[in-house]
Amino acid sequence: MTSAAIAAYVISVELKRMSVETQKETLGFQTEVKQLLHLMIHSLYSNKEIFLRELISNASDAADKLRFEALAKPELLEGGDPLKIRVSFDKEAKTVTLEDNGIGMSRDDVIAHLGTIAKSGTADFMKNLSGDQKKDSTLIGQFGVGFYSAFIVADQVEVFTRRAGLPASEGVHWASKGEGEFEVATVEKADRGTRIVLHLKSGEDEFADGWRLRNIIKKYSDHIALPIELPKEQHGEEAAAEPEWETVNRASALWTRPRTEVKDEEYQEFYKHVSHDFENPLSWSHNKVEGKLEYSSLLYVPARAPFDLYQREAPRGLKLYVQRVFIMDQADEFLPLYLRFIKGVVDSNDLSLNVSREILQKDPIIDSMKSALTKRVLDMLEKLAKNEPEQYQGFWKNFGQVIKEGPAEDFANKEKIAGLLRFASTSDTSGEQTVALADYLGRMKEGQDKIYFLTGESYAQVKNSPHLEVFRKKGIEVLLLTDRIDEWLMSYLTEFDGKSFVDVARGDLDLGKLDSEEDKKAQEEVAKSKEGLLERLKAALGEHVSEVRVSHRLTDSPAILAIGEQDLGLQMRQILEASGQKVPDSKPIFEINPAHPLIEKLDAEQSEDRFGDLSHILFDQAALAAGDSLKDPAAYVQRLNKLLVELSA
Repeated sequence: MTSAAIAAYVISVELKRMSVETQKETLGFQTEVKQLLHLMIHSLYSNKEIFLRELISNASDAADKLRFEALAKPELLEGGDPLKIRVSFDKEAKTVTLEDNGIGMSRDDVIAHLGTIAKSGTADFMKNLSGDQKKDSTLIGQFGVGFYSAFIVADQVEVFTRRAGLPASEGVHWASKGEGEFEVATVEKADRGTRIVLHLKSGEDEFADGWRLRNIIKKYSDHIALPIELPKEQHGEEAAAEPEWETVNRASALWTRPRTEVKDEEYQEFYKHVSHDFENPLSWSHNKVEGKLEYSSLLYVPARAPFDLYQREAPRGLKLYVQRVFIMDQADEFLPLYLRFIKGVVDSNDLSLNVSREILQKDPIIDSMKSALTKRVLDMLEKLAKNEPEQYQGFWKNFGQVIKEGPAEDFANKEKIAGLLRFASTSDTSGEQTVALADYLGRMKEGQDKIYFLTGESYAQVKNSPHLEVFRKKGIEVLLLTDRIDEWLMSYLTEFDGKSFVDVARGDLDLGKLDSEEDKKAQEEVAKSKEGLLERLKAALGEHVSEVRVSHRLTDSPAILAIGEQDLGLQMRQILEASGQKVPDSKPIFEINPAHPLIEKLDAEQSEDRFGDLSHILFDQAALAAGDSLKDPAAYVQRLNKLLVELSA
């Protein structure tokens, strides 16, 4: 190839490269506005009535913006009419009108904010605020989509607005049918602020009703700082030409006020409002958190348990507000399941909500708030237990079994939860669950380093259990656990204040320092002397037992059944069987009291048949004493009757 050909080739390659580069361009995504609006209107919100919440929130923001701007320019207030929101309706015309005297909008504002989907005027406004101003503001809007929720119920929306400070001649009329186009015109508007007229769709007439609108406002916007007014209901001759307005919201969010300004009666009234309970709460905790996280909470402990407390799928959770605006009724992300009975509200602007503000998004902030609120509740319960023990006892009767779910669910607060638990014990013959673990530790014997407990079906069964005999003899207190959840609870609650828990019916009982060296030596000698009897019993009982040994537990009874260290207890077996789960096979340990006359007679028995019958009778009696059912009751009765006949001969 000649040098001229080479040069021509190089030039052609370079030209091709340049042409490719010159064709490269950056393009914006194209939007089918009509389709986008349709998606927003019909897919974003699950509840139609949300439209009023969103429009009222926008009106509230408009009032707040006016307050801020009026600090520098007082003339914007134009005479100083009190800031308010008015909602009215016309049944015949099928319209709902919402009007505010806030900041309003200029023509450019209208085009920029109503003509641009997902452009939030509030978000833009917030960007220009200083740190302190941001902190003091109560602005609600985040996404710039709330206004379009009006099209859920309306087939046409009209907006009449004028920005504060502009002349009356610069009012703006905006209108749209929500199909991708809008009209803007300049109109005369004497008053500042915004009026939105919704022309209701066919079938949405229910919203052109005073009671319906009142209920929606009470539900979602009750605590908005501005008064929300509706025309007063008037009938017949009373009807006046000029409507009389009345405020329908409380306009006071109790949780946002300083604690020192709120009376107990107000707290109690608010509790009844949020919980629909007719009784006063036992206790409450009101806190405002500032710093990395900013939120307010008002939490209540009810006086009585709801009927669906043990239905784990039942609605539960706190009322969630953002800047006083109601978001959801059962926000269950803020408290663990074992505190599902707690009522109250949380108000935070730091949360990640989805665009419709109906769903909480998974966020580390929620975990931080959950941790803090859980600790707050546990502190409140601790305070109640310390200062009002009688009231706490009432609380425990209602909610004790739910609190017992805590150690399994909330490892971080296990010790704190354990301090709240109450048990029946051998120190109190009433059978009431009044003993705290701290009380038990305070009464421990010298040398005792374990917390002893016994589980069973009922108090009557466990209080007379043979397992307690050695403890009665030595004056050692034992906790008596009879709730169905107790055995499961104790599998997670392994220690308290450095002292481990010991099930007195499980394994080989070792009382440690509570037994003297002489006692231990004597036990060993007795066990050695009864080796022959133990072998005979093991042969007689066969597959019914895993082991036969001399008991350290018994002083009065002839025999007892102990549970293996790794085996399931009776309660857990019954729970699993009731739920249809297969329970692993396990055999009890048969323990005898060598000093008992029946055991002595058994040891001296020469007839192997009679020895076998007596062994089985003692085994079945030990099972009955432990609260278990007999696998073969008929065989037990036959053996017992045979023995009685022999004794009566």
